[in-house]
Amino acid sequence: MDDLPLDQVRTLLAVVDEGTFEAAAAALHVTPSAVSQRVKALEQRTGRVLLTRVKPVRPTESGEVVVRFARQLARLERDARAELGLTAGQGPVRVPVAVNADSLATWFLPVLTRVPQDPPICFELYREDEAHTTALLREGQVMAAVTSSPDPVAGCTVRRLGLARYRAVAAPGFAADHLTGSLAEDLREAPTVTFDRRDGLQDAFVRSLTRGRSGAGPIRHLVPTSDGFRDAVAFGLGWGMVPEPQAEPLLRSGRLVELAPARPMDVPLYWQQWKLDSPALSALAEVVATAAAEALLTDREVGPVR
Repeated sequence: MDDLPLDQVRTLLAVVDEGTFEAAAAALHVTPSAVSQRVKALEQRTGRVLLTRVKPVRPTESGEVVVRFARQLARLERDARAELGLTAGQGPVRVPVAVNADSLATWFLPVLTRVPQDPPICFELYREDEAHTTALLREGQVMAAVTSSPDPVAGCTVRRLGLARYRAVAAPGFAADHLTGSLAEDLREAPTVTFDRRDGLQDAFVRSLTRGRSGAGPIRHLVPTSDGFRDAVAFGLGWGMVPEPQAEPLLRSGRLVELAPARPMDVPLYWQQWKLDSPALSALAEVVATAAAEALLTDREVGPVR
């Protein structure tokens, strides 16, 4: 593979973004046959299948590498045009970022108001579980992500942000009805509120009590919004792990009780971003790091990481 022809790389990206060869042809103002030929030529040049021919089209693992390169190339081209004063008609700089729901609900959104808007920046947020935001980086859909993974995605840098603390809580009435004996044993049966099917915090908490013997109970109510999750626990639908900033006001008011005050769960969060000399991305990264230092806990504050 001596090089990657730019027209072929951009064509592959168009197919992935548009979902079909026909739609990509319309977007590029060429024929579907030309799109097909360019993609085939790129696959022959790389010696790999780059697309799964389904509807919508999906990149293979090798295709994701080329797609990510194409997006980075487009970003570099846009930044270069901006520095040369050739931005007329381009519109604002688009910065797609993957963020977990709890960060969005507690500390991340105010961050965006601190980022300089010269030139104007358009933020495009993707909500995803912190354990899975790196998948969007790997696919090239986002330029940066708040994640629980310290392992860098290929082509990305990693910066530790801090620890997000969660508290095991329940409504007083729920606790009186369901949590009357051994907490470890009761939580193996008690109804649980979970964010979605990939939310493993409640299971991890119960395993910490049972020394890995068991996770949370089989009755699981899925509530896929951060505020809705907190409210579902406060209304007594089940118990759950609620971010400390959301739990504290309800604990003070008596709407929630803490199940194990001495056993919070601390989830490390990291900032991963493309290795690009992009002014907009660099500005966002610095603001995120500053805000995280204000909002999250440090290892020194909590002692050994849980």
